[in-house]
Amino acid sequence: MRQGRQTKRRTLVLGGAAIVASSVAAVAIWPRRHVTVAARTFDWKGTDFVSGGTKSVILEKLPEPLFRTSPNCVVTVAQTLGPCHVNNVPARQDVSERKAGLPLRLAVRIVHAADCRPVENADIEIWHTDHRGIYSGREAAEMCTFGDAEAISGLAFRGRQLTDAKGQASFLTAYPGWYKGRTPHVHCRILVKGKELLVSQIYFDDVLSDIIYGEHPDYLGRPARDTRNDEDGLIPEDAADHMFDFEKLDSGVLSATITIGLSA
Repeated sequence: MRQGRQTKRRTLVLGGAAIVASSVAAVAIWPRRHVTVAARTFDWKGTDFVSGGTKSVILEKLPEPLFRTSPNCVVTVAQTLGPCHVNNVPARQDVSERKAGLPLRLAVRIVHAADCRPVENADIEIWHTDHRGIYSGREAAEMCTFGDAEAISGLAFRGRQLTDAKGQASFLTAYPGWYKGRTPHVHCRILVKGKELLVSQIYFDDVLSDIIYGEHPDYLGRPARDTRNDEDGLIPEDAADHMFDFEKLDSGVLSATITIGLSA
């Protein structure tokens, strides 16, 4: 007798709760808070994850990104472009340029905040630091590259894509390192039909960053970071709307997802 296919249960970790979800349905509760210091205690160790960057990871073989079925459809707050942005970023999925770090599948879902309709063909650009807390690119300010020749010569951890019919796009990258005065974050810039609609930043849970920086082999040897979420002067007041959700994949890759709401 033919048995029905079993759906593997996957756990998506939110900022304040954990939900168990299948590929069919999930229920999400997202508490509103004005300062997000740490969402929860993760049942993960830094050594649970792959090291050495994305060179052994095939994006197409990873399970589909797990988003909340009840997304947080609010307007994502605009933030400064900053001195570390550069022009002419390539369209690509793997943005790591084979650099070290914990492999991170970063998936975004872009919607109209008013009614949660997906935004197809939105051009989303991301950029963030490497595992050392250094940005790449010749155009980036010296305060971003620290004069590092390897970083200046490339465009690691920068890329852009168009969203699909579901408003989604996925990047393969590595967990960003910290730098003085800022909590870990990913920059994003979104254009629709050539018009810039949003520049913002997305943030990470403090407890997860503590685990990664304190235990993962690619991040050891650096001093303790000096700025946490509640000490960052640029993080939005309602930080909960700008925090990634997380899932630890069986392959040892970390999956991060976020719904970004556009006001226009």
